Amino acid sequence: MPLPKKLMKGVIMVELLGVCGAYALFHKMNNSRDFRNTMNTKFPSILEVYYQSNEWAGIHGIRERDVEVWSAKHD
Repeated sequence: MPLPKKLMKGVIMVELLGVCGAYALFHKMNNSRDFRNTMNTKFPSILEVYYQSNEWAGIHGIRERDVEVWSAKHD
């Protein structure tokens, strides 16, 4: 198999892995407030992208509910 074809297959595989990883991360954040809390502690910029993507999709209030629940736990 020629080198350019091998490289193209490699690039496509890396992109597919990236898309699958991004979807898995989104799915886990979408289903677990505790995981979002962990993301808030360790990677707040990624959590911000999650909140913004939901708000752009018309799903509002997730951020507010999370803050409400997390602040109630600390009291």
